[in-house]
Amino acid sequence: MTTKRSDEAQERHVRWINHETKGCEFADVRLAKRFGNLLGTMAHRIGQSIPAACQDWANTKAAYRFLANPRVTEEHILAGHFAASAARASTVEGVLLVLHDTCEFSYERGEACSLGLISKPSTGRQKDGSLRHHTVRGILMHSSLVVTPQGLPLGLAAIKFWTRKQFKGTNALKRKVNPTRVPIEEKESYRWLENVRQATGLLNRPDACVHIGDRESDIYELFHAADELGTRFLVRTCVERLAGEGASTTASLMHRAPVKGTYRIKSRTKEGEDYEAVLNIKYEQLQVRPPLGKQEDYPPLTLTVIHATEATAPKGRQRIEWKLLTNLPVDSLDAAIEKLKWYALRWKIETFHKILKSGCKAEESKLRASERLANLISLFCIVAWRIFWVTMLQCETNDKTPELAFTATEMRLLDRLVERKTPSSTLSDYALKLACLGGYLARASDPPPGNLVMWRGMSRLNDIQLGFCIAGENCG
Repeated sequence: MTTKRSDEAQERHVRWINHETKGCEFADVRLAKRFGNLLGTMAHRIGQSIPAACQDWANTKAAYRFLANPRVTEEHILAGHFAASAARASTVEGVLLVLHDTCEFSYERGEACSLGLISKPSTGRQKDGSLRHHTVRGILMHSSLVVTPQGLPLGLAAIKFWTRKQFKGTNALKRKVNPTRVPIEEKESYRWLENVRQATGLLNRPDACVHIGDRESDIYELFHAADELGTRFLVRTCVERLAGEGASTTASLMHRAPVKGTYRIKSRTKEGEDYEAVLNIKYEQLQVRPPLGKQEDYPPLTLTVIHATEATAPKGRQRIEWKLLTNLPVDSLDAAIEKLKWYALRWKIETFHKILKSGCKAEESKLRASERLANLISLFCIVAWRIFWVTMLQCETNDKTPELAFTATEMRLLDRLVERKTPSSTLSDYALKLACLGGYLARASDPPPGNLVMWRGMSRLNDIQLGFCIAGENCG
C-alpha cells in the first residue's frame, strides 16, 4: 500500500521531471513513460552506473533497451527540456546569453569497437625513432547553454553529437588546400552555425540573444548567419581578418587605436594566488571583410572589435589578452566592459561539461555504440543542468520560495540534518543546507558552494529520503 510519505517521495518526479519531459514526442507512449522513470532514477542516484541506479535486472534491462531502441534519439530525449528552457527564457526580460562550446567524451575501447574516433596523440617514440600514436575513441558534443547576465542557467537550447570515422589529415591537407576555401558545410565547425540557428529559433527572440563562443567560433560564416537571423554574437577572435577597404587588417588597425580606459579585475595564478590586473581597453567599429576565397559569397560586415590587454607584462605568468569581435553596439567604455563581463560568463558552459563528466560520470559508461552513448549523455545533460541550476539559484537569489526546488519531505529532512542558528525560509537557506550535507563548511570566509558539494549533497539527500520513506511505510 502506497503511503502519504511515498507520494511525497514522488513529488520531485511529478513536478520537475514531468516539466522537463512533457514536450517529448516519442513514437510510443511506453517509451515516454520509460524515459520519465529512467530520468528520475538517474537524477536520484547521481554518478552511479545504470545497474547500480536501477537496482534490479528488470529495470536495468529496460534502461538498456530504451537507450538501444532505434526509435529513440537525442532529439526525442531533449525535446522536452528544450521546450522547458524556452519557457524559462520567456520569463526573463532583456538579454539572454547563449554559451556555445564543444566537449569530448573519451572511452577505453578496443580497436575493433564501432565507437568513433576523437584524436590520435603521440605517446612516445618507437625504437626506430618514429612517433608512437594512441587512438582515442569517443563521442563529441557541441552544446548551447542559455544563461542570464547574472549567470543563472536556464537550460540547453541546442545539442549536436557526432563521431569521426577516420582522421582527415588536416595538417597535410593545409599544404594543398587553403582551409578558408573549403565550404563550411564540409567542416565540423558547421555545427556552430546549426546550433546558432536552432537556439535562435527556439528562444524566438533573436534581438535579445547574444551567442558567445571561444576562438573556435571565429568563423565568418557564423557572423553572416547571425546577421541574417537578426541576432547578436560575441566571440573571441584569433584570425587576423581583412578590414576597411582590404588593405589593412583588424590587428593593424587596433594596434594604432587609442586606449579608451582601464578596467581592474581579480584573477588567480596557476599556483592559486590572487592578484589584481589592470586591463587597457580599446574598442573600434570596423568594416570586416570575408576571407579572400569567399568574398564572392559573403558581404563585408560592420563589427566592433574590443581588445582588453594587461597594462604591464607580469612575472611568472602570461599576460591577459582578450580580443573580442561582436555585432553589438559599443559606444562607451562601460558598454565595452559590459561585453567583457558577458564573455567571462562563457566559463559557465565549461562548468556544465565538468558536471557531466565528474558528477554524472558520463565517461565511465560501458556502452559500446555511439548512438546509445549519445542517448545516455542527452539524459545526463538534463540531470547536469538541474545540479547547475540549483547551485546558481543559491548564489543568485535570496527571496525565492524553497518549493521552487525542494519537496516538503526534502525540506523537513534538511531541517533535521543540518541545524542553523536562524530558521530556514528561503530557497538560498535550503540550498545552503544541501551544500552542507555535501561537505560545505559554510564559514564566513568561504566562497559560495560549488557544484561538487551540491551534487554530493543531492546524492546523499536522495539516499536519506529513500530510507525515510521506507521507514515510514514499515511503521504504518
